[in-house]
Amino acid sequence: MSERTRRRFDTQFKLDALRLIEESDRKITDIAKELGIRPELLYRWRSEHSADPQEAFPGKGHLKPEQERLHQLEQELARVKQERDILKKALAYFSRNER
Repeated sequence: MSERTRRRFDTQFKLDALRLIEESDRKITDIAKELGIRPELLYRWRSEHSADPQEAFPGKGHLKPEQERLHQLEQELARVKQERDILKKALAYFSRNER
């Protein structure tokens, strides 16, 4: 059985494909066939771009700024919870030894 590798498209390719859709009178299916991709990809790229044109395609491994901030806050919260739990255990240990 052959394994299919997932193709990755850079931001410029996506933007060029979207520009081709906008400037052309052809169907999206025809453009997709010409580019060698599925039409569903073009529809998804178009909806992502129309939702947030400035941050539509951040790239592999990159998050949008608000997602990056959320990720940082979640990491900090996990660290603070861990520190709190350690302090609780230390308090319980030391208060037990004072009796």
